[in-house]
Amino acid sequence: MSEDLASRWYTPFELEVLQKAALLVVLCSIPVLWVMSLRENGELLVLLGLVSGLLSFRTLGRENRDMMMLTSAMILLLGSLTLYQATLRGVAAIDIWYSAILICSGGYGLWSLSSSHVSQWLGGRLGVKGAERGLARNRVLRPRWAGIFTHALLLHFVFIVMVPILWIIDVSMSPGQSASSGLDLSTWTLTHFSSVLEKDDFWTWVSNSVIISVGTTLLGLFLAIPAGYAFSRHRFSGHGVMMFSLLLVQMFPGVIILVPYFMVMKSLGLLNSWLGLILAYSVTALPFCVWMLKGWFDTVPVDLEEAAALDGCGQFGIFWRIILPLSLPAIAVTALFSFLAAWNEFLLALMFNQSPDMYTLPVGLAFSITQAQKWGDFAAMSLLVSIPVVILFIVFQKSLIQGLSSGGVKG
Repeated sequence: MSEDLASRWYTPFELEVLQKAALLVVLCSIPVLWVMSLRENGELLVLLGLVSGLLSFRTLGRENRDMMMLTSAMILLLGSLTLYQATLRGVAAIDIWYSAILICSGGYGLWSLSSSHVSQWLGGRLGVKGAERGLARNRVLRPRWAGIFTHALLLHFVFIVMVPILWIIDVSMSPGQSASSGLDLSTWTLTHFSSVLEKDDFWTWVSNSVIISVGTTLLGLFLAIPAGYAFSRHRFSGHGVMMFSLLLVQMFPGVIILVPYFMVMKSLGLLNSWLGLILAYSVTALPFCVWMLKGWFDTVPVDLEEAAALDGCGQFGIFWRIILPLSLPAIAVTALFSFLAAWNEFLLALMFNQSPDMYTLPVGLAFSITQAQKWGDFAAMSLLVSIPVVILFIVFQKSLIQGLSSGGVKG
């Protein structure tokens, strides 16, 4: 009876952790298998790791202790072999990461399954008193391990995001023009960065991108702020149709308007000019900006405007002195997205600007790599282009979070 109570109401927390570890092995093996297939080396070990993780996940139970021990030993062995094979062909970050997951998961499985408490439960020798102590132990351990697994999962995704960034940094800092990453810190140099910064074309592209992005941001805000406020506060004829039209425009891909845009800009004489791209980018980003600002203006209480009107403040004064100061987070977010949309846009800039001295950074980057495959210079230029974006996100981080979270709800 005591064994039945122990098995029915209690499961050692180590087995819960082991199940999550097996699932982590499976989830990590899938993308690593794809990477190894591209490298044409190491697929067999990763495939065996995937199968071992699936077996370990499927065999968790009292009657499968030997099988669980075997699969844990296989995972530990495969992690060691993966690390050894990586040392022979050149260690990469993904090899270390995947080997660490296998070794930690397999080692923990062997350790937990060999402990006396888990062995007694698996053998059916744990009584009610032992189950009660185990339940109390689970209540203490579960919050701690939940935090560990949460951080491990977040670090897992951080690593996935950081791998291409580290690869680009290594290519930009390594001598030569190879696109392969060896991660040899002893050979790092700033030659590619100095080569890029010495080119006059690069600074021409930078100035064009800055002028067009800043102009797009200012013109977009000048049009979107009053439009968003009008849609939020006033109900006029065609209000619903116009709002739906703005939303409908966002559903169509931008490539379908290339030909009409080009014909309009050609007829107006705005090809190969800053003004043409500024107008095009502002019109393209306007629906998103209006919707975003309208959502924020909806959260500003109308009582504030009514109180200001009772104090003798006019409509423009209410808008300038009350609405705008309260809407600075949303305006900052809208400005950031408008700037980034213009900074990163490629297709319209390629179509409208045929002269090399009017290229923006995305177009210049594309032409620089097609003329000669200088991957080191290309990687260095890519990092330099990304610096303003990173700085803007750091500066507007607080406003970005506040604007996105508060502008999406009303109340």
